[in-house]
Amino acid sequence: MKRNLTEALSDFLFEYETPRQVLVKNKQVGIVCRLIQLFVLAYIIGWVFIYEKGYQVSDTAISSVLTKMKGVGYTKVNDTERVWDVSDYVFPEQGDSSFVVMTNYILTLGQKQGKCPSLPGRHNCTSDKDCKEGEHKRTGHGKMTGKCLDETKTCEIFAWCPVENDHVIPDPPAMMSAENYTLFIKNSITFPQFRVVRSNLVEGVDSNYIRQCVYDKISDPFCPIFRLGDIVTMSGFTFPQIAIQGGAIGILIDWTCDLDWHVRHCRPVYNFHGLYGNGLDADETKASVGYNFRYAKYYMEDSEEKRTLTKVFGIRIDILVRGLARKFDIIPTLTAIGSGVGIFGVATVVCDLVLLHLLHQKDFYKNMKFKYTTMKEEVSVMQNEMEKNSAKE
Repeated sequence: MKRNLTEALSDFLFEYETPRQVLVKNKQVGIVCRLIQLFVLAYIIGWVFIYEKGYQVSDTAISSVLTKMKGVGYTKVNDTERVWDVSDYVFPEQGDSSFVVMTNYILTLGQKQGKCPSLPGRHNCTSDKDCKEGEHKRTGHGKMTGKCLDETKTCEIFAWCPVENDHVIPDPPAMMSAENYTLFIKNSITFPQFRVVRSNLVEGVDSNYIRQCVYDKISDPFCPIFRLGDIVTMSGFTFPQIAIQGGAIGILIDWTCDLDWHVRHCRPVYNFHGLYGNGLDADETKASVGYNFRYAKYYMEDSEEKRTLTKVFGIRIDILVRGLARKFDIIPTLTAIGSGVGIFGVATVVCDLVLLHLLHQKDFYKNMKFKYTTMKEEVSVMQNEMEKNSAKE
């Protein structure tokens, strides 16, 4: 018993097993094998290493964006001239990555709380029965008092009076001068895994350059100053088209960096997109066209609270940052190579299927590849060996 255990342990420790190989000279099978291996090699080199960069590790960016608008606008409505600066036409004023630039507006002056007729089309009526006291509609401006006014054939409401009339939007837009406003974008990103910090004020972009440059995709692709009219055009709109009722534009700052090269090659690429459709959309019946909101400025006059209500039509700008950096690392490289070597085994599997099941000589190849035996044959072999050993003794 002890001897058997010793022999088994010795065989386990000091013997090496290798699979049996059969060299098959067959043109068809050889061509199939080499084609599969060539395809696998092309996949590993072309797709895994070159396209997917399987030899690198990646990291996403942590980003910060600051913005600043500049420009002065002029309007003349009902023979009233007005100057608009940044404090008037940018909402909010903090320089965030998402803001609105006003391009058109409707003013309702001197509103105060009281009773007045509602707009035609909102609360039409023929008698007081059509104006249920205390009721209000979602699209209305206030609560109905229960009276139907003969002068307007609309219900009397308790609201901020006079109510806003936004049925007619100024066309052409009141602030066409907004086309020449400029936007300054300051963006910084960090790739924490690689300890790399970059800014869109890259090498060569200094104070003198910023004072005179305006972004151009060809001549000045790294200038952080953008003309609003150019932003609109590059997003697929025309400025007169979007300025009337407003719209939304996304500015995508793309940082795709290969840190195997010098870090100065890690630079931003700017892209511009219309977020709610673009200038090619011809469907004028679609719902919720443009972008608008309202805000009010309150004041006291003769001890009575009043307000000026402004319905703002503007261009909402959302600045989005996408950052991805890659760098060589030995672990993903070895993993990609190992998986590629494993895929090479597909050629062997396919060729074995062809040899053993499809060719006319499949029985011959089976006999060459496999060694068949039975229990009786094994017992007979063992008995012969024992007899030989006894005869020697």
